Amino acid sequence: MAVEQRGIELVSPSERYGRPRDLLFLWSGTTLGIFTLVYGTVVVSLGLSFPQAVLAIVIGNLLAFPLVGLTSLQGPAVGTSTMAVSRAAFGPKGARVLSFFGWINMVGFEAGGMVLITFASLALLDQAGVTGQSAGLKIAVIVVAALIQLVLPLIGHAAVMKAQKYFTWVFVAMFAVMGVLIGPKVQVASSGGADFATFTIAVALVMSAGGLSWAPLGSDYSRYLPASSSRKAVFGYAMFGGLVPYILLMTLGAAVATVVKDAGDPISGLPGALPSWFVVPYLLLAIVTLFAVNTTDLYSSGLNLQASGIRLSRSVAVVLDLVICVAITCVAVFSDSFNTMLNTFLGLLILWLAPWAGIYLTDWLRRGGRYDAEGLFADGGPYHGSGGIRWNGILAQVAGMIAAALWINSTAFTGPLSEATGGSDFSIFAGFLVAGLVYAALDRRPALVPVAA
Repeated sequence: MAVEQRGIELVSPSERYGRPRDLLFLWSGTTLGIFTLVYGTVVVSLGLSFPQAVLAIVIGNLLAFPLVGLTSLQGPAVGTSTMAVSRAAFGPKGARVLSFFGWINMVGFEAGGMVLITFASLALLDQAGVTGQSAGLKIAVIVVAALIQLVLPLIGHAAVMKAQKYFTWVFVAMFAVMGVLIGPKVQVASSGGADFATFTIAVALVMSAGGLSWAPLGSDYSRYLPASSSRKAVFGYAMFGGLVPYILLMTLGAAVATVVKDAGDPISGLPGALPSWFVVPYLLLAIVTLFAVNTTDLYSSGLNLQASGIRLSRSVAVVLDLVICVAITCVAVFSDSFNTMLNTFLGLLILWLAPWAGIYLTDWLRRGGRYDAEGLFADGGPYHGSGGIRWNGILAQVAGMIAAALWINSTAFTGPLSEATGGSDFSIFAGFLVAGLVYAALDRRPALVPVAA
């Protein structure tokens, strides 16, 4: 199979292929992973009872995953990636900053996945009797994992879409077995639990770990679909492809957390809920699912790097991303404190996502879903703004980030509005709404802008 050469360049009508339902398998294969299950254990670790955790998981995912459906709609209409479409709101130069944030976001998640792949591989070697693992062995495992991880994102869109379809069926079967094995042990008592403020933190965690963090990738995978594709089908398949696995697996993770106290550790803790004969299949499942989610991240991070203005081919951008991930993984594997810093960094990085989503979707609505595709890449085009920056979008982004920071409750800091409301976390809603409203107020174009002839 040939390596895909196209990056964020427009996909011509003659090169379009596929059906909207392909997005169902893409997002299912991506989200049916160990990471998703662990997010469910983290919700319970906040102090929620099992019923509270399930409610937070359902609410958070129902609020967040429609964003993935909505950001998938522009792909067939325009034929480029989500962050390239952001130029309509922020200008070609203004969007570079947001695209760079998106790249850092993806690289962080990729590195986290590579770390877990390494730990799971070392655990498998330990099961095989390879004990006393040296630094050299750990580095060798990281390098081998990186080479395997490189294959699908480097080949490109067609390979990723096809592989995720097959991954989906394997993952469904394996997680179904896990559910059967863990189900009888679950403690579903509804006594105790957390207060409302903690519940809002849980909902924010569910949203940021799920649909909100995946939203900037929507059109990356729908851009090859024919422009005539049903918008309802594109929206529905993209949304439900991630929504259903996240609700089911996060609920399974919450159930595991009622059985094993250290369930948040997917390699040494979570397997404690499983019979010994299933530990090796579980570790293999963990590795393959982590490769699957990293495949989607790595492909899109290369596109984000291009959209940030760095002139590299898509394949070179993918290789560069992986080299950076390997370096981060090496540091993380040998430094427990680095893992803590990485998690804190990713938690705070989410602050830009909610305002960006509010602006992106407001701009899309005001344009009636119509864009001048060529204009997104033209110097001095309709989205050029002032010196390549549309300040309405930038000012709205800043306002949204401030609003989100004021109402966040994270491990790094707590905003004043959060403190004033007993520790609640409405940062996502504040960032999304404030940014969207400010952008709508500043944007003086007609509500519907026709595409230039």
